[in-house]
Amino acid sequence: MTLKDNLLEAATHHVPFDGWSDATLLAAAEDCEMTETDARAIYPRGALDLALAYHRSGDAKMVERLNAADLSEMRFRDKIAAGVRFRLEVADKELVRKGMTFFSMPQNASDGAAALWTTCGLIWETLGDSSTDLNWYTKRATLSAVYSSVVLFWLGDESDGDEATWAFLDRRIDDVMQIEKIKGQARGSGLYKAFMSGPGKILDTIKAPGAPNPNYPGRWHPDEDEK
Repeated sequence: MTLKDNLLEAATHHVPFDGWSDATLLAAAEDCEMTETDARAIYPRGALDLALAYHRSGDAKMVERLNAADLSEMRFRDKIAAGVRFRLEVADKELVRKGMTFFSMPQNASDGAAALWTTCGLIWETLGDSSTDLNWYTKRATLSAVYSSVVLFWLGDESDGDEATWAFLDRRIDDVMQIEKIKGQARGSGLYKAFMSGPGKILDTIKAPGAPNPNYPGRWHPDEDEK
């Protein structure tokens, strides 16, 4: 494990008490016998970089599970549901709860939204999404809405094995599939074709921001350069 990994691991033991905060970073540094200067060199923005590092570690574990799982016999809607479920199963509920509080603060909200977008993008990309047009955005926006609602449900779920959450997830995915079905039907209508050949043609100019990468939509993670 790198120094960054060790510091993050130590921090997770303090988050339930001090949240994602500078107090947690300093306590973790002490546990690792590091100076505050060294800790801040690894996580320059303090608690914010620490919380984002925890989120990205969960994303990496989710991708690993998706790649290792045999999803060949699943419907695509079930593959998407599996991605969301895997992501929650590799997370600690109390650490996520503290993270929700942390990222709800105005100064952290944009980074939290970017982290959510990245997670949903990774699910689509790992499952083979190759869209480069407007669908690139709509797929991620739709899944982001599903994911955020499922996380909120999961945080309050006290059922055995979070079974109530997985049932809620299935219902939300079904809602999304209904939307996709309606969109598909609309594409075959004369009105849609007339719109797309006229004012809707501008939508054809909307493209994805580039090759899939963990930093979209335009974020720099200062701790990712350290290996």
